[in-house]
Amino acid sequence: MDKEQNQNDEELYQSFLTESMQDYEESHKVPEKGQKRLLKAGRNQALRTNIMISLAVLLLIVPVLTLSSYLYYAIGGKANHLIELASKTIYVTEPNMSLEEMELEEDIGFFTMDLYFDVFKRIGKEDYQAGKYSVGFALDQPNFPERDMKLERPLPVIGTMETDRLYHPDGTYENVDSDWDILDHLPDGTVGEIYLSLSQIMKPQELEKQLGDDVEVRWGAVDTGLEDKNLYEAEYVVAPIGFPLQIDTTTWSPFNGREKTNEEVFLDILKFLAKDEKTAEKISRAKSLALQKRIPYIEKHGVQIYGAVVTGPTTELRKLKGNDLIRVMKVGEVKLWNWK
Repeated sequence: MDKEQNQNDEELYQSFLTESMQDYEESHKVPEKGQKRLLKAGRNQALRTNIMISLAVLLLIVPVLTLSSYLYYAIGGKANHLIELASKTIYVTEPNMSLEEMELEEDIGFFTMDLYFDVFKRIGKEDYQAGKYSVGFALDQPNFPERDMKLERPLPVIGTMETDRLYHPDGTYENVDSDWDILDHLPDGTVGEIYLSLSQIMKPQELEKQLGDDVEVRWGAVDTGLEDKNLYEAEYVVAPIGFPLQIDTTTWSPFNGREKTNEEVFLDILKFLAKDEKTAEKISRAKSLALQKRIPYIEKHGVQIYGAVVTGPTTELRKLKGNDLIRVMKVGEVKLWNWK
């Protein structure tokens, strides 16, 4: 009897719970339209939360990456090293070309650095802007420079022994004519820049004595043992390398004459570039610098030149015609009179 009573009580209790749940669901039932609004509001809230979290992460990452980039280029002087590498490459691979410290800018991004600088040529007694360079680095690897040259007669984009207007006396060059006719037709009231290929190699000082004081020898192309060979013999597509023959009194220039001669500085620069030769090759117009072969040759035979870039009054440059030292002459840039 007690067992039946307990079973009845349990059934009544279960029935009470069921009716109570049904009453609750009926009283709290959300219409279908309302359910969609609630789901949409939930999705929007989740989206806003995700956006805020993403923004917070980005705002944290950006300054961390920026700081890391500056530290990468600052620690160990990597930025200064790349700037020095670019500037010294220009001095020894671009005939009669120089830089000015105030014209050089750097822009550091996320593990990238862009260098912007102007290059100048001495024509007569004044330096003229020859163009603008832009060199981008990803970490320490350079892209090929962008060049915006402002010259009337620029050198080719890719420099070789056949195209850079300076020819070794023993080189395998054919049908190279001089530009004396062009020089003859330039106005007298001008100053010019000419490229002289010599009939023999010689010390830079000897050439300066031979040409006299009425013109200025600006840059000498150095004999490195490869200039008189064809491509098969040399195994490299090389372009002329050389150095300024005049002292540059600005503190920025490596050829300022304060501690070493220009010849000594030139050899030091080649050894400096040889430590990062692939980077120097990308910055220069040369496909190959071949410094591992050229440096020992110069150390053994000394610094001797086979060509030079000379500037002066057009009337004085014309007088060099007929000089036995000059094998080929090519005209470079011409400006109005500025000879003082």
